[in-house]
Amino acid sequence: MLYPELFKQLESVRWDMDKDIPWDQFDASQLSDEQAQTIKMNAITEWAALPATEMFLRDNRGDSDFSAFMSIWFFEEQKHSLVLMEYLRRFRPDLVPTEQELHEIRFEFDPAPALETLMLHFCGEIRLNHWYRRAAEWHTEPVIKQIYTTLSQDEARHGGAYLRYMKRAINNFGNEAKAAFAKVGVLMASARRTAQALHPTNLHVNKQLFPRDTIQSRLPNPEWLETWLDSQINFDAVWETKVVDRILHNMSLLLDRSFKTVQELNRYRKEVSATLVSPAGGAQPA
Repeated sequence: MLYPELFKQLESVRWDMDKDIPWDQFDASQLSDEQAQTIKMNAITEWAALPATEMFLRDNRGDSDFSAFMSIWFFEEQKHSLVLMEYLRRFRPDLVPTEQELHEIRFEFDPAPALETLMLHFCGEIRLNHWYRRAAEWHTEPVIKQIYTTLSQDEARHGGAYLRYMKRAINNFGNEAKAAFAKVGVLMASARRTAQALHPTNLHVNKQLFPRDTIQSRLPNPEWLETWLDSQINFDAVWETKVVDRILHNMSLLLDRSFKTVQELNRYRKEVSATLVSPAGGAQPA
């Protein structure tokens, strides 16, 4: 089991909201209304750990080890929402999300293959780590800069934990896991080719609720994310390349083959998918 070890590791570096956030360094002159509004949107987005955890527990009912790890991930992700709301409560109480605004993003996700979902969230942690690093640079107020830096470090650790479960999955399921991880890896490393930001909170997850079946579509300002990325924190091609390189680096380590480009990972995906045999006896389509 990985859960006991991961519990100890993450417990040893867990930050305290009262002791480790420098609340007394707040500088009101360095917080604009525009910046404060983005904090509210991120606070609501982080609340999406609630429906995501419900999805993980449902789709991994046969995996008690991973399900137990969700107790750590859920706690720390909800804490992200909480610290952002605490910041607003202290310094911009008019922008604290309402309970209804938070509840609006709690809806059921359609069932999906567990291995693909694991890889999707691994890539999501990498992307969010980079988004928050960039947000920490964009913000000018000292306390929120420290908060975003703290959150980015948590996301990196979560990605590392997911990677441990991905390695375990390859040991248990072989090429099935490799094909699933490569498939989603190609998707999540191809953001330059898409009009939308590739993160779990921005993907459609409930056909019956379409088009309001993404987390972002249910925010008070559904267009917020693109504005935040493009016009505020300026998550440009340089930063996007950092995300892609990090995904490819981890895929190289995980799959024991060097991937310098998404195209190379896609060729690997086709190669390993061709080894899988469907119940009918034929190779599964790539």
